[in-house]
Amino acid sequence: MSAAPFSGRFSLARLAYRRRDVDMAEAAHAHEHLENSLCETGRRGQHLADAVLGATDGIVTTFAVVAGAAGASLSSGIVLIMGFANLLADGFSMAVGNYLGACSQQDFWVEERKREIWEIEHIPQAEREEIKRLYQRKGFEGEILEQIVRTITSDKERWLDEMMREELGIQEERIAPLMSGLVTFVAFAFAGLLPLLSYVLAFWNPSLAPSAFAVSVGLTAMALFGVGAARRFMTRRSWWQSGLEILGVGGLAAACAFVVGHLLRGFVG
Repeated sequence: MSAAPFSGRFSLARLAYRRRDVDMAEAAHAHEHLENSLCETGRRGQHLADAVLGATDGIVTTFAVVAGAAGASLSSGIVLIMGFANLLADGFSMAVGNYLGACSQQDFWVEERKREIWEIEHIPQAEREEIKRLYQRKGFEGEILEQIVRTITSDKERWLDEMMREELGIQEERIAPLMSGLVTFVAFAFAGLLPLLSYVLAFWNPSLAPSAFAVSVGLTAMALFGVGAARRFMTRRSWWQSGLEILGVGGLAAACAFVVGHLLRGFVG
């Protein structure tokens, strides 16, 4: 079967597994699919993770503000002030944190790679012994072990990659820190806006104010379930399980915020 209808090797491999189709699985593992898909799949997966994380946090934190304000019986105007302040400040903070985290991760990889290069150049025999010990632990011995060590250490890049992966357990993360932060912020802002929409309408049309919180609950529940369902592309779990899981977590956070707002409403003058 041709792989053309599918977005990438991993999509084809997952479909083959679900269908238990050996020919399709072999097509997914063909060399040309493997070479072309690894980098692009990593980037798409990272951006999807950033979007899901940002959207989830945006919905939950913004609706927690709305629920707390509703529990305290605050006006639509105050809900909007608090909601938009949270939307921008928390979204920016989360995006910057994601950006700095990605930069730190890449910097760590670069520094560790420089150290390994230095060790290979200055203490090659000790590095060869490390390769040998690594493969001894995997059960190789004798001439086969010596051949593996010779093959790996005959190419500096292969040797370096092996030390990074097998000794240190780290691999290069093919991500763009700036894009990662931007995706997080956009997802946070757009998803976090949903709980506030009914209050925006109520601010301009006060007759809608009594139903603003109920509408916000409905929009938030649908958004949480939708974002949770989207997680199936990363977790491979069923869409309804992922949706209900995020809906439950978000609902619990909102309930806590509502109770706190209700208990402290007396402090609002």
